[in-house]
Amino acid sequence: MTLKAAFKSMRLRTLPLSMAGVLLGILLAVADWKVDPWTAVLIALTTICLQILSNLSNELGDVLQGTDTAQREGPQYSLNGGEMTIPEMKLLIGLFVGLCIVFGTAMTWRAFGTLRDLTPILVLMLGAGAIAAAMKYTLGHNPYGYRAKGDIYVFLFFGLVAVLGAYFVCTRGLGLHWKLLLPASAVGFFSVGVLNVNNIRDMKTDAATRTTVALKLGLDRARIYQTVLIGLGWVCMAVYCLLCWPSVWHWMWVLTLPLYVRHLYMVWTRVERALDPALPLLVISTFLLCLLMGVGFCVYLI
Repeated sequence: MTLKAAFKSMRLRTLPLSMAGVLLGILLAVADWKVDPWTAVLIALTTICLQILSNLSNELGDVLQGTDTAQREGPQYSLNGGEMTIPEMKLLIGLFVGLCIVFGTAMTWRAFGTLRDLTPILVLMLGAGAIAAAMKYTLGHNPYGYRAKGDIYVFLFFGLVAVLGAYFVCTRGLGLHWKLLLPASAVGFFSVGVLNVNNIRDMKTDAATRTTVALKLGLDRARIYQTVLIGLGWVCMAVYCLLCWPSVWHWMWVLTLPLYVRHLYMVWTRVERALDPALPLLVISTFLLCLLMGVGFCVYLI
């Protein structure tokens, strides 16, 4: 196994999506509280390791299930290309499980000053659940990613857990309020959109080995579903800003609107491999939206 093969399978281009919700949660916490910088750094490191673990597990699971073939519409990765063996992939997965545990434990201790109280124990349990969910998407005897359950996982962990969890840890369990469900849900909707576009692109090859929401809906209704997801995300963000103290800075994220319009145009006019550019476009759009919104709430306080 070479470093090039390992990095290829880590799919680093997916990191902005996993970081989007966490970044927004951290910045909203900064706008409300005094946040420890090292806690924020450890949250980011834990998130990065969880995303890479998910990517590696996904690749191994798809190969073992026979989903990744030469006919796959998306990019080819190291296992399918013969650049890495299954034992080497399992070793790499074990390494990132360890890194998730180390960084997650350090994050919890740094934030709460102990690992023995109820709150840090609950955070560690949530972290264990995140590790399990990252691995079970395509791995195991009955992976939920093959039963059209991936949308639920992505909404929960990339949206609610990412935003609310980052805010919760940054504020040491204080200050969490119901309004944060709105931006957390928005990030969840956008993240499900990334998964849905991936599934629309791979409908032809997925049909033989798995069930996805896109396959259940069919092409036209999957496109409608994608439009609804993006629309719901924008509505949640707008309602959150309206519920907060009004400031023009809170609306900086609206600058990303042309990117989302471009994304939906691609979804409605392209199929299969030609749809692949719509994935990084939505990932980058969501990251920029979260960054601009978070910065807008922080700048307002200066």
